[in-house]
Amino acid sequence: MSETRTKKGLFVTGTDTGVGKTLVTAALALFLRRRGYDVGVMKPVETGVDDPSGLGADGRLLQWAADSRDEIDLICPYRLRAPLAPSLAAAKEGKRIIFGDLLEAAQTLSERHGYLLIEGAGGLMVPLSGAVLLLDLVKALGHPLLTVCRPTLGTINHTLLTMHAARSLEIPLAGYIVNNMPPSPSEAEAQAPNALVEVASGDLLAVLGQVEGTPREQVQALADQLERVPTLHWLLSGLNV
Repeated sequence: MSETRTKKGLFVTGTDTGVGKTLVTAALALFLRRRGYDVGVMKPVETGVDDPSGLGADGRLLQWAADSRDEIDLICPYRLRAPLAPSLAAAKEGKRIIFGDLLEAAQTLSERHGYLLIEGAGGLMVPLSGAVLLLDLVKALGHPLLTVCRPTLGTINHTLLTMHAARSLEIPLAGYIVNNMPPSPSEAEAQAPNALVEVASGDLLAVLGQVEGTPREQVQALADQLERVPTLHWLLSGLNV
């Protein structure tokens, strides 16, 4: 499978479903937009979409955060009704996710924008079509991988497995963000960031606290938190942003 190097950007994955990677990706888009950067957003596949003629909830949030005017078929090429893994949701509708379509959409967005944020679906080992995994898409696109993880018990194992899978294909690691840290964390939650620093090969970029409100309000609150994260500024400067 050939590698298609697009321009500057990040691919955002999660250690599992529900870790908040859509919120973090949208917050990163808003963070960049506040600084005047031209940022494109993409979610290659979204499942559980009530009306596939438009964007799903995740796609709409990314579109809003980046103030995107791109066609919805570029922002999210595959919008599927069933809340299942992409390959299963597509099969249920008699469809097949075409790998080349995703690469072409990403390339088009990359050519339009100075920076591209791509949010995956679930984790790296999610099947897209047949034996093709989300991991293969990350490799083909060539962007550094940013991993969003939980602070809860089990996150060390999940985060290390994600990084190991990425390293197996020599995917560059941008680092990881611990998201949704509660204001009064348990012992396991409080120890998770330091424990990850000791054993993970990537960089801990941020520990983001729990946020409340509507999805847009949560994104704005997370973007505010990102403003105060010095490592994030270092990461973006290292990527020529």
